[in-house]
Amino acid sequence: MRVHVDRDRCIGSGNCVMTDEEVFDQDDEGKVVLLENDPGAEHDEAVRTAVASCPVQAISADGPAR
Repeated sequence: MRVHVDRDRCIGSGNCVMTDEEVFDQDDEGKVVLLENDPGAEHDEAVRTAVASCPVQAISADGPAR
């Protein structure tokens, strides 16, 4: 699954980091930083949760579920 973030849309809620800190981080301004754009299958559920929990839809993911 490929993960995409829109840093311009991000408001720094941190939901993504709380969901999976191996895939997402935040910079000094609180904006999302994507640590892994193609994480392993063990991250699929957490990435889907991060996509769903982002209040401004700054995160998306596509590709086949593993």
